[in-house]
Amino acid sequence: MKLLMLMIFLVHVASTQCAAKPPDGDLIVRICRQTPFYDLCISSLKSKPQSSGADVTELALIMVDVLKTKATETLNHINGLLHGNPKLKQPLRSCADNYRAVIEGDVPVAVEALQKGNPKFAEQSANDAANEAGSCEDGFSGDGSPLTEKNKAVHDVAAVAAAIVRNLL
Repeated sequence: MKLLMLMIFLVHVASTQCAAKPPDGDLIVRICRQTPFYDLCISSLKSKPQSSGADVTELALIMVDVLKTKATETLNHINGLLHGNPKLKQPLRSCADNYRAVIEGDVPVAVEALQKGNPKFAEQSANDAANEAGSCEDGFSGDGSPLTEKNKAVHDVAAVAAAIVRNLL
């Protein structure tokens, strides 16, 4: 009888443990389904080894790091373009300011907010980063933007980060 009770108890504990924390891939899939760019979310998170076993806050931090990387790549590209077409100098300078705001302002605020358990500020910072990318794109008139793909990439990653953070609200 005691053995039967012990076995029932162990089965109950094991099933509770499994239900409490879904397998890593299941959490990533569940979270990414709630974002506007599912494929981008999946590829970004699954490409990072630290996403294995991560909780929602850690997944949000990973996506904010992806945002920082994309914004830094874009700023470096802008700096390279500044030596080219003089007609694009002003909008490129404005874009450089936008991306410095993302890298030096939005990303650190989002990271700190997530680490301190204040997701509302993290979500707002990610949304601000998306807006900065949009502002950059809008700064080019009839000449066309040489940054359309990079601005879209930053915007989309920021939108995914904001959507992941929303799960913490």
